[in-house]
Amino acid sequence: MRILSVVVLLVLAVPGVAAAKSDVVVHDIDTNGVAAYWTPERIAAMPTGPSEPGTPPKDGPDGAPGPTSSKTIGRLFFVDRDGEDSSCTATLVVSANRRTAVTGGHCVHTANLAGFDPRWHSKLLFVPGFRDGARPFGEHVVRSVVVNQTWITDDQQSEYDQAFLVLDKPSWAGEHIAFGRQADQPAYEYGYPRAAQQPGHQGRPEFTGQRLAQCWGTPALNPGHPEGQGPENVWGVPCDMGGGSSGGPRISNGAVVGVNIQSFNIDAAGNWCPIGQCVRHLGGAQFSWKITAPLYQRAATR
Repeated sequence: MRILSVVVLLVLAVPGVAAAKSDVVVHDIDTNGVAAYWTPERIAAMPTGPSEPGTPPKDGPDGAPGPTSSKTIGRLFFVDRDGEDSSCTATLVVSANRRTAVTGGHCVHTANLAGFDPRWHSKLLFVPGFRDGARPFGEHVVRSVVVNQTWITDDQQSEYDQAFLVLDKPSWAGEHIAFGRQADQPAYEYGYPRAAQQPGHQGRPEFTGQRLAQCWGTPALNPGHPEGQGPENVWGVPCDMGGGSSGGPRISNGAVVGVNIQSFNIDAAGNWCPIGQCVRHLGGAQFSWKITAPLYQRAATR
């Protein structure tokens, strides 16, 4: 744990990090009325995926209940670009200001389905340890979000689909964060999915956004579609968590090394497969010194 703390504090001294600051975009958010907006009734009314009544529950590495009490991982509520209530997952990380959390880029800024008219999301509220509607560790209104300029201009660049949140008040909890680590190391992924594909997961609190879910395994690389250019540096484990788990952490060897951003299907040899075939994985970019560290640095010192 102490070694990882040193790694975080050395970000300022790493060559190339300062030079990348020009790619960092900070967006301040209107915080008026945010906490009052997210009532228990509004949260309970958010849509969830289908379920088959009477299906026996099924737990395994590709989907199971997560820790019952987490002070660091929580549900991130927001109003999306189209004015709809939605949610992702976010994680408090160790930082100088004790106000920093990490999530997915598409949890704070998206374009339309055609890739045009990009907009910021609004009314962001982070609730660590959210469970069955309860907020056991309070709530944090998001004051600012920090993303890379590439994500603002082209949300098809998966490696840039990451964001940091600056919260309204400090927290003493936080996961360590690491950059540039080897990606194919055993990892856990966490999230608050609102849907799942497998009947044994569907309809359960862990897969309707009410409780934390988890998957685990050894991350594999997303090779991308064979007829197109694949995403770079996107890794994930076999996982059935659906929408809402975006932004959730991938934790390996005691540190957050990535966040969930997309699903992909691959066979045993690591080759791409159509949706619904082979094994579904959930993954995201491995945190890097080039992209992630400058974002973290800016957020952690605000």
